[in-house]
Amino acid sequence: MRGFFLFAVTIILATSTNAQERRPSHCFAIADATPGIAYIQKASWQTPPEDEFTVRIRYIDHSMYLIQSSGGLNAVTDYTGFVGALEFKPDVVTMNNAHSSHWTPMPDPDIPHVLEGWRQNGEPADYYLDLDEMLVRNVTTDIRNSFDGSERIKDNNSIFIFEVAGLCIGHLGHLHHEPTEQHYAALGRVDVVMAAVDGGLTVDTATMTRIVKRLRSSIVLPMHWRSNFSLEGFLDGVSDEFLIQRPGVSEMEVSLRTLPSRPTVIVLEPRFLSRDD
Repeated sequence: MRGFFLFAVTIILATSTNAQERRPSHCFAIADATPGIAYIQKASWQTPPEDEFTVRIRYIDHSMYLIQSSGGLNAVTDYTGFVGALEFKPDVVTMNNAHSSHWTPMPDPDIPHVLEGWRQNGEPADYYLDLDEMLVRNVTTDIRNSFDGSERIKDNNSIFIFEVAGLCIGHLGHLHHEPTEQHYAALGRVDVVMAAVDGGLTVDTATMTRIVKRLRSSIVLPMHWRSNFSLEGFLDGVSDEFLIQRPGVSEMEVSLRTLPSRPTVIVLEPRFLSRDD
C-alpha cells in the first residue's frame, strides 16, 4: 500500500509540472555532447524559439549578447542601454564597469532585473536569480586598476552564468586574469561560452586560449574583437583543438541535443536589433 501511495504521489507531481519550468542544467556534471546537428538558424529574434528546449543567442555588439528562452525570457549581457533603434526592454540585463562599453549608469527603470557585476557596498556582487525558466548567477573575478596589472580591485568583475533549457551558458565579461581553480569549480561545466578575444584589453590571446581550452565548452562565441587581427590570432591559437565556423550570421539556436560532438568556435557577426529582423 505504501508503495502504491508513493507511486501515486510521483505521478501527481510529474503531471503538475509547469511547461515553462527550467530544465535542470548539467553545469556541475560531466556530460558527453551528442553528435552535432545543424544548429545555425535564421530566425526572427522577435519571436521565441519554437522548441521548448532550445535557446536563441544573438550577437548584438561588442560584448552584448541577447539570450532568449522558448518561454519568452530575454537576457542581455554587458548591457550599454542601446541594443538598436527600437523599443525593447529585456527581462534581465547584466553589466560590468571596466569600460563604458560594458554598462550604462542609467538603465531603463522598467527593466525588471538589472545585475551590476561590480562590488556592491564594498562587498562582491552575489546573484542567484531564479526566474523558473532561467537561472542567472555570477562568479566574481578581479579587475585591473592599472593597465600594467600591478594593481587589482578584488572581485570587481563578474562572469555571468545563464542556466536555461538544460544548457549552461557563460559570459566571461571583461576578464582581466586567468581564473583560479576555485573560479573554474564555481563555473562548472559550461556548454556555451562568450569569450573576449581582443588580445590585451582584457587578457592576452595566449591566456584566453588557455582559458577556453581548459573550459572545453562545446561552443565558444568570440566577442570584444576590435579587429580581424585579434580575432584571427585567437582562431589560430585554438584551431588545433576546436573546429572553426564562420556562418556569416548574427544569431543561432542551440539545445542540448544539437551541441556539436567536437568543441567548436562559432564567429557570429555583431548586429543591432531591428524591427526588420
